Amino acid sequence: MSVVGFDVGFQSCYVAVARAGGIETVANEYSDRCTPSFVSFGPRNRSIGAAAKSQVVTNCKNTVQGFKRFHGRAFSDPYVQAAKSSLVFDLAQMPTGTTGIKVMYMEEEKVFSIEQVTAMLLNKLKETAEAALKKPVADCVISVPSFFTDAERRSVMDAAQIAGLNCLRLMNDTTAVALAYGIYKQDLPAPEEKPRTVVFVDVGHAGYQVSVCAFNKGKLKVLGSAFDPELGGKDFDEVLVKYFCEEFAQKYKLDVRSKPRALVRLYQECEKLKKLMSANSSDLPLNIECFMNDIDVSGTLNRGKFEEFCAELLAKVEAPLRSIMEQTRLKKEDIYAVEIMGGASRTPAIKDRISKFFGKELSTTLNADEAVARGCALQCAILSPAFKVREFSITEVVPYPISLKWTSAADEGISDCEVFPKNHAAPFSKVLTFYRREPFSLEAYYNNSKELPYPDPTIGQFTIQKVVPQPSGESSKVKVKVRVNVHGVFSVSNASLVEVVKSAEGEEPMEMDTPAKEDEVKSSLLMAFLMVLSIPSHQGIHLTSTEDNKQEEKKNEQPPQAKKAKVKTKTVDLPIENSLNWQLAGEALNLFMENEGKMIMQDKLEKERNDAKNYVEEYVYEMRDKLHGVLENFVSEADRDSFSLKLEDTENWLYEEGEDQQKQVYIDKLVELKKLGEPIQKRYTEAEERPKALDELGRQIQQYTKVVEAYKAKDELYDHLDELEMMKVDKQVNETMTWMNNKMNLQSKQGLSQDPVVKAQEIQAKTKLYSACNHIVTKPKPKVEPPKEETAAEQNGPQAQSLPALKYFSPAGSTLTEGLWIVFHSYSTIIGLQIYSHDICKHFSSYYLKG
Repeated sequence: MSVVGFDVGFQSCYVAVARAGGIETVANEYSDRCTPSFVSFGPRNRSIGAAAKSQVVTNCKNTVQGFKRFHGRAFSDPYVQAAKSSLVFDLAQMPTGTTGIKVMYMEEEKVFSIEQVTAMLLNKLKETAEAALKKPVADCVISVPSFFTDAERRSVMDAAQIAGLNCLRLMNDTTAVALAYGIYKQDLPAPEEKPRTVVFVDVGHAGYQVSVCAFNKGKLKVLGSAFDPELGGKDFDEVLVKYFCEEFAQKYKLDVRSKPRALVRLYQECEKLKKLMSANSSDLPLNIECFMNDIDVSGTLNRGKFEEFCAELLAKVEAPLRSIMEQTRLKKEDIYAVEIMGGASRTPAIKDRISKFFGKELSTTLNADEAVARGCALQCAILSPAFKVREFSITEVVPYPISLKWTSAADEGISDCEVFPKNHAAPFSKVLTFYRREPFSLEAYYNNSKELPYPDPTIGQFTIQKVVPQPSGESSKVKVKVRVNVHGVFSVSNASLVEVVKSAEGEEPMEMDTPAKEDEVKSSLLMAFLMVLSIPSHQGIHLTSTEDNKQEEKKNEQPPQAKKAKVKTKTVDLPIENSLNWQLAGEALNLFMENEGKMIMQDKLEKERNDAKNYVEEYVYEMRDKLHGVLENFVSEADRDSFSLKLEDTENWLYEEGEDQQKQVYIDKLVELKKLGEPIQKRYTEAEERPKALDELGRQIQQYTKVVEAYKAKDELYDHLDELEMMKVDKQVNETMTWMNNKMNLQSKQGLSQDPVVKAQEIQAKTKLYSACNHIVTKPKPKVEPPKEETAAEQNGPQAQSLPALKYFSPAGSTLTEGLWIVFHSYSTIIGLQIYSHDICKHFSSYYLKG
């Protein structure tokens, strides 16, 4: 089971996976842990990541980046219209009114939704994770900015679904960093002690986020969050681009913004210059060759001047910091540490302002780029049953206050109620009780539109259907469960009708019950299951209540003023119709998934076609070099000239009419070339391998010839071997020797440019002589049982004793050979010695060796 975390950034992405050794940030096919958030469309295929970024200049109109900021936004959105003018690629309106990206793909004009393009990037990250884990990836946790609204979060969820991913949780960037920070800390305060308060500041390429978190042992609670979606590294790049556009207009009379390709190059160089100025305060050059109209341009800038240009941007740094301190009502001395991360956090002016605000040195214990991905992978490991992770609960917050409004017959107008105030704990559920006679609608919206970086505060409308009055004609009690789930998405997850058999008087028109305890993300399979259940609610699927509200439902079975009345009730679930501000319909999702599958297949086919073409090109270059190198002696002059001409014709064909052919054409061309090249290559290989095989065969023949000769000479080492078997060995050795001598004589008459008489494979087959003969010549001697020993009283004088030498005189670990022990035994018999002692045996052997 895969455990993967994806940090999908505005400009770059990171993939972290959980292994047995811990969390690891994995590298892509370029051995780079950073994958650019670029997608490029071509006439035959797509390029994603680093390959797409390399085409940002040559294919600028069809290479898209920075599309993350358009999630869940209508094409008519003022933000989209404002950004449209500064983009190199084109935006278009989708049939649903949402934003799409218009490109040329497969030589046709196509419009892809933001979800589709994000799904393409997620698929690339998924492939990177699968290559690292060597298994399929499905479950994951994906990061999103903490300021993303309900519509933007739903859009990211749909993109994950199109990519075939099961997103267990959308995790806020700063919360992921807080988890990566806190889960490894061994010195956190105990649960009953005062928590440790840490501020996390994330300055990315396109957004600025701040959160305050309270840590206790095994627990993380987000106290509040603040942000500025319009402050990031790209805004500082824009200042540089604007400056140099004006300078080049005055100095070279060039209108840079009129040429998209030149503008893209200037953005790239300005980003490099910004990074250099972060590490160097002296004057630094910016040089671009052949920038426009074959004109080389140059300019200089230093950090001091740059900070002057960015004064307005830098002034915005403190506002979120002040906001977070006001929200949480903390004092600066309450802050234990300030952790900073994000690509733009390396800008010295930003770091100085943050440090001065808190009056302390900034902490950089975390990897500024990879901390978010690692936190997401940790959260995925907590939610996955495949890993056992230290118990660590996470409580998020609601970034914007959420209210409900409905038509009230009693009030003769619109009633509303704030169900989730700002910084309310999440995930969290609340149960609302209404008294109605007919179906009714609830409209969810963000009630503080000034703070919302989104034009429409509406979240969606939820219609509770099939509401009927009681048999007595009175209003029915309807219990509606609303929830901000683990993804930060609001939903009406459940509605039920309480049929009252005996009605009670004095009922209130609406009640709201709040659970006594917050929902917390816990590393248990049950909680993971309940979290997954809450996902489909935005797709119109009805769900029943979760366990955390069973007690609340019991508590609300009766109105407060009728507790003493005996009331029999029956609960009936009601269907809910969702009409969300932004939502991909099921059919659209299926169509996008189908299209993504087709594009993946097309990319695969195009890769195979390019690989086939590259194989032909590689073979042409390889054989051309070898024909005048290592293969020169293995081909006749006429064949070499003919083959060289064929290779040259193929090379010319590749760069002319063979530039764009089907895969099979390249395969056939390679087969045609190999028919001429492989015989030459084989002759060379045989000349290398044949001597080695002959040496091995000759060694075996010599070995077994010596054994046969020793046997014929009655050598005691082999006198126990069977005569018939040894005759077979003798015959096989002689036949093999004759065959080898014959083949060697014939081969010596062959030239190197001719096919060999005997091949290394045939010689190697003859080396099976070892397996045929070895078991015969290595047969051990049979053991001889020793005779019964006579007592010393029965022995009368010295007499010959036939003692078994191997049993008595060859103790374990002895250094004497078997033959020497036999001599020793014979000598002892002649002189009439009776040797039983092992010590005497060792003494005699040393004496004999000296003699």
